[in-house]
Amino acid sequence: MESCVRIFGVMGTIGPSLTRYFVPMLLLQMAAPSSEQFTVTGLRGPILARLGGIVELSCQLSPPQNAEHMEIRWFRDRYTQPVHLYNNGKDLHVETISRYVERTELLKEAIREGKVTLRILNVSVDDDGQYHCFFKDGAFDEEAITEVKVTATSLGIQILVHPPNSKGLLVECNTGGWFPQPVMEWRDSRGEIIPPTSISHSQDTDKLFSMKMTLLLKQSFHRNVTCCLRNPVTGQEERTSIVLSELQQNGSSVCPRVCTKACLPNGCTVPASDPHFQLDTMWLEDITVILCVLTVFITMIISFIYFRFRGVLER
Repeated sequence: MESCVRIFGVMGTIGPSLTRYFVPMLLLQMAAPSSEQFTVTGLRGPILARLGGIVELSCQLSPPQNAEHMEIRWFRDRYTQPVHLYNNGKDLHVETISRYVERTELLKEAIREGKVTLRILNVSVDDDGQYHCFFKDGAFDEEAITEVKVTATSLGIQILVHPPNSKGLLVECNTGGWFPQPVMEWRDSRGEIIPPTSISHSQDTDKLFSMKMTLLLKQSFHRNVTCCLRNPVTGQEERTSIVLSELQQNGSSVCPRVCTKACLPNGCTVPASDPHFQLDTMWLEDITVILCVLTVFITMIISFIYFRFRGVLER
């Protein structure tokens, strides 16, 4: 009451001309809702999302307040291309990026406390990266950024052993369906790293990595070798081993096969229809050279005998 008396006392001193403007402005300011300032907090650290699974990203207003009347926008690198858009109580799917249509859902059970959760279904490699959680109330807005790490680990590792030649025994490890690109190593029976002869990778249409690593063994001191792969994000490791002691002693007949644990030779040969048969060029080189030399030698002998007998008959 005292403050009101002071205000009207001041208005009395400034005159009736200003009073007619001051009173409506004061009442309008008191009646108009003011948007309370806030901050937005998201989940800390990268959020791991399994390929083909579901990931949920939450963000919260601080201090907690009702966000039903606000604009809530989830987007990647472009504000104008939302992953999910909510405004004034409605989900607006018209502006959503095409690849996220029918794959996102905004959970609003706690929206009156200022908390929402974006759910993404059927996670793909393209979902890897940053997400902006954007709140706008009138002219005030704030956002938080959350990072998603998509991971995929293959359980299928194939070891191929090619026929030995004068250069050594060629062992090859193949696998696919990884994301991101895994760390790939050869290890011996003591767990020590063996430098690979070659290592390469490729990506399919789904952006999953396929890996290929070879090892040319020139000496027989390796009893067995292990092909190890590790996902750099999750640290999950997959490995497959093959026993080489018998292969190196009786390696004239070796067949490629899929290994899940320790592989043992079973005395079969590499079929010509095998898709990896073309990799046996080192073995074919030696055979080709030997056949060429034998052909020339036999041709010379036949020519010598022919001309020798021809001379005898002419006499």
